[in-house]
Amino acid sequence: MRVIDYIEQGGIIMYILLALNVIGFAIMISKFFIFTKEGARTSEVTEELKNKIKSVLSGNDVNATIELAKQELSGHISSLEKGLNTVKIIASISPLLGLLGTVIGVLVAFRVMSQTGLNNPASFAQGISMALITTVGGMIVAIPHYIGHNYLLGMLDNFETKLEKELLSKVL
Repeated sequence: MRVIDYIEQGGIIMYILLALNVIGFAIMISKFFIFTKEGARTSEVTEELKNKIKSVLSGNDVNATIELAKQELSGHISSLEKGLNTVKIIASISPLLGLLGTVIGVLVAFRVMSQTGLNNPASFAQGISMALITTVGGMIVAIPHYIGHNYLLGMLDNFETKLEKELLSKVL
């Protein structure tokens, strides 16, 4: 059986899961390249942030410098973090969508069974098949998004730590 056949058997829930999968992977791939690029240009980013801090502060107040450095760093990291929540949401709701498909599939199976009885097992099996396919689909979407979200957060945390150390050493 081809993948498209499974998607068609799963119905609308599988199309929703497919769309979420494409969106999530697009975000994860773009964030991976952005984080890799940012990690390679740590010294440039540090210089940019240092220049912003020096232009705002005219005195040598260490506490104000540290506070402003942390604010600038937080703003930069926050701008890089955009989109990661979407990946987390996809990882969270995909199993729920799979469960919804399961319930719909079982309802279809019971409706067919109540209308035709158990004389035609093939029509009953179609609903059960839909239930199982959507469950698997939800898990197939959720697991890599969960792993990708955690991996990207780790990359971002490492970059933030490296950037903070370098920035504080340059502004103090």
